[in-house]
Amino acid sequence: MAGHSQFKNIMHRKGRQDAVRSKLFSKLSKEITVAAKLGMPDPDMNPRLRLAVNNARSQSMPKDNIQRAINKASATDGENYEDIRYEGYGPGGVAVIVEALTDNRNRTASNIRTIFGKAGGSLGESGSVSFMFDRVGEITYPVEAGDADTIMEAAIEAGAEDVESSDDGHVIYCAFEDINEVSKALEAVLGEASEVNPTWRPKSGTPVDASKGASLMRLLAALEDDDDVQKVYSNVEMSDADMKAISE
Repeated sequence: MAGHSQFKNIMHRKGRQDAVRSKLFSKLSKEITVAAKLGMPDPDMNPRLRLAVNNARSQSMPKDNIQRAINKASATDGENYEDIRYEGYGPGGVAVIVEALTDNRNRTASNIRTIFGKAGGSLGESGSVSFMFDRVGEITYPVEAGDADTIMEAAIEAGAEDVESSDDGHVIYCAFEDINEVSKALEAVLGEASEVNPTWRPKSGTPVDASKGASLMRLLAALEDDDDVQKVYSNVEMSDADMKAISE
């Protein structure tokens, strides 16, 4: 899904220009706290926590912030967050999945529904679009990690399922349950990854033009800006010309 990946890169580049770093750290901290609370507070003994800590480090989150987030998991007066997944359709019929961590289910559902509505989309029932995606592991490396052949060889040896290489870097996909094993094997050969995440990978794309694509980007940006939202995924597919028009 090269078009989908390029669209994500455009959105993230624009997002970085406007994002407040403290908001990013807040989302990372929340994931660390939840991971530590659900398992052991030791990253070596807790795969979800290890992924959360590694991704926080990749965003240059200070060690003190990371440790505070881990310690917060044992606080008796701390918030209790729950994982919630929302599914719906954006402009042009593009499928959208939203993952959130919230301490108030009603507030979050209301906010997400409002964001979809304002963008001309609609929030659906659980399972309404997730069947269009595969739940997989996504391991990202920068261009400097090696050429496409080197990355492909390392990915095959590590037990990965697919690789997408572009000017933006390398994205390696593996089975969801193999994230930790594959990422460790890759790290031994290629070094530490930029990011290691469970993700929703679209099975096929929904084509949209620049006009619908721009509206969709506004929807995705508004969702990502919500404090309760952790990750947003879509199955958008666009031509290079339309993506260029949006990025300019």
